[in-house]
Amino acid sequence: MNYSYPIDETWSKQEIIDVVNFFSMVEKAYEAGVNKDDLLLSYTRFKQIVPSKSEEKQLCGKFEKESGYSCYRTVKKAKEVDQPKVRM
Repeated sequence: MNYSYPIDETWSKQEIIDVVNFFSMVEKAYEAGVNKDDLLLSYTRFKQIVPSKSEEKQLCGKFEKESGYSCYRTVKKAKEVDQPKVRM
């Protein structure tokens, strides 16, 4: 991993941890697979911190540009699959 997660310096320490956790879950979905419920729970928390759709697109776009991993496609797949594990 030679990239950094996009964060906002105005977030609290816990908010930064929760956002990084969400990006980490997306990363794990691509690399090994993650539990669907854990991923969706981390996304729900991410949306509490980043309620704006435009800010979400901006942050996830930066993350995808840096890592090559898509938050949108990962969450979309998690919502669609019937299996307990999501693997991209």
